[in-house]
Amino acid sequence: MPKVAIFVDVQNIYYTTKQVFQRHFNYHAFWQQATHEREVIAAFAYAINKGDQKQQGFQNILKGIGFTVKLKPYIQRIDGSSKGDWDVGITLDVLDYTKQADVIILLSGDGDFDLLLNKIRNTSNALTQVYGVPQLTAPSLIRAADEFVAIDTSLLL
Repeated sequence: MPKVAIFVDVQNIYYTTKQVFQRHFNYHAFWQQATHEREVIAAFAYAINKGDQKQQGFQNILKGIGFTVKLKPYIQRIDGSSKGDWDVGITLDVLDYTKQADVIILLSGDGDFDLLLNKIRNTSNALTQVYGVPQLTAPSLIRAADEFVAIDTSLLL
């Protein structure tokens, strides 16, 4: 069975599905689809920790599905903006698993990851799949992926 490593940009998936569909992403349905006839060697969900109970319940659901949840603290800036970017952390983890995995799955629409996927294409035999909301996924990321899987109503709650 092909070995798969999964990397989820939780904030990106949350906001893009909410903006376009006004619905939540169905991680159970995704897991069934992405892991079918594949051996999962890693599955990470990267999120921001605000410390509230609802968020902790969601994180427990992710853990129950099979994800390792990685958290960064929520940072509120003086100007009212917030920070909680996982791009570097996701990139480092993807690079760590690229040599071990046959398939790298990234859930994000963030165009910053196009450089990462192009590097994988040039240095590895791993297939890259990106799951994203088509309207809010950077065209450069779609082009960089070996396969783009559009998030549609079949992957929503």
